[in-house]
Amino acid sequence: MKPRYYSMSVHEAKELKIADVYIFGDIVVPEQEYFESDTSGYSLASDICGFDVDAINVHINSYGGHASEGIAIYNVLRGHKAKVTTICEGFACSAASVVFMAGSVRIMQPASLLMVHHAWNGAVGNSSELRKAADDLEVISNTIADAYREHMRISEDELQALLDGETWISPAAALDYGFATIIAQPNSTNKIAANVRVALMKHVL
Repeated sequence: MKPRYYSMSVHEAKELKIADVYIFGDIVVPEQEYFESDTSGYSLASDICGFDVDAINVHINSYGGHASEGIAIYNVLRGHKAKVTTICEGFACSAASVVFMAGSVRIMQPASLLMVHHAWNGAVGNSSELRKAADDLEVISNTIADAYREHMRISEDELQALLDGETWISPAAALDYGFATIIAQPNSTNKIAANVRVALMKHVL
């Protein structure tokens, strides 16, 4: 059986249960989970839907993968009763950047990066089929962008420019644009954990 990439711990404050989930590989469709680090919407949903916890911390270091699976993971996390915090531990690229947006708290490590771009795909066929493929990609890209728009502090034109440019985004820029809510500081793990516990207490009381 494939190992489950999460761990669970119980914090002392109010006996709050917090689960830690790690997405440290490619985001793929279920039939392509070839490596233990691969994650699909199905495998993650199967793991977390049974979590009876107050909070889920999602640690991300991924080049991304399938847009459909990234969107599914985003929606599963958003729909969970627990408070979700996402932490970019290295790279959160492409579909993984969509997952990053699922957190009500979104933390960038000082040495981490986001990368955003429009959806892309390979296509073959006649001119009509290729035009339809391009139109379909625009619809998919617009759906992906909705995950960003909810929190953006920039204009639609600026967001589109980031997507057009397949842009790498630093922690400072992520905070400025609205992708992130916090930049972690060195040796601040305990402080961040304390802040999360305070937020959770407000959430569950």
